[in-house]
Amino acid sequence: MTLSSQQSPAFTPRSSAALNVRGGAWKPAAAPTAADSSMVLTPGATYQALVAKGVSNTKISTIKTLTAAIMGGAYVGVGGMLSLAVCGNMPGIASSNPGLVKFTFAALFPVALFLCLQAGAQLFTGNTATMGAAYFENKITLKDVLRSWILAYSGNMVGCGLFALACSYTGVLDGGAGKMASNMVVSKTSGAFGPTLVKGILCNWLVCLAVFCAAQAKDVTGKYIGIILPISAFVAIGFEHSVANMFLLPAGMLSQAGVDIKTILLKNLLPVTLGNTIAGALLVGAGFSWQFGKLGEGK
Repeated sequence: MTLSSQQSPAFTPRSSAALNVRGGAWKPAAAPTAADSSMVLTPGATYQALVAKGVSNTKISTIKTLTAAIMGGAYVGVGGMLSLAVCGNMPGIASSNPGLVKFTFAALFPVALFLCLQAGAQLFTGNTATMGAAYFENKITLKDVLRSWILAYSGNMVGCGLFALACSYTGVLDGGAGKMASNMVVSKTSGAFGPTLVKGILCNWLVCLAVFCAAQAKDVTGKYIGIILPISAFVAIGFEHSVANMFLLPAGMLSQAGVDIKTILLKNLLPVTLGNTIAGALLVGAGFSWQFGKLGEGK
């Protein structure tokens, strides 16, 4: 039995080669491109995403920016406290295999940046790159940059300080965790200005690359991999992160480290903050603008 053309059943195309009507003619639909199915953005597209993030930061109200920065400081405190709680209570391993303790600390701490990025917090160190990139693309003003940095830095300090106080009050800083924090304060305030500054530069170079890699990935697993590798690297090497120190240094002070606030500010936070700013704004912000944006146009 045959069917006439008038009786033919409807046909619905299902594959990528399905036919569409365009201008009265039947043509095969375009197949998905490789870029459509990729799990990551290209470096150039990722840089533009950082620029867009910098621009969007200027549209957030002062109170919301400050609140997000306070939460960002608290999230960094979570990563710091987790690392202290575990690694500070490994005394036998610390004496026999200190490298393993350092590795464990470095493996645990990246939860801080993961929480910040996934929860939409404001982090001074990351903002040095996003705001710097937007500035070098002529999308925002210097006033916008400074406003973001000041609000993020202030909020991060409040969040870290409050979280350190909460940890001390609840007793989780007692014992090995507090002893480790106390030792870290002494170590972090013992270096000369120059080396500490350079440690800050190298640290935030890696942190901003972690932000870049996280933005490049389209799924949560990829984002965490992009975060954990650079962050673990800076922690294990021993570079200096201003916001992390906003938690670790007060935690050490509350654990009777015997170091005063003036020493912490002058011997650590000042050079580290300058170094972090140089890395984010120039190495990453200006550097990627040279590669993918306006600074490199026509070169």
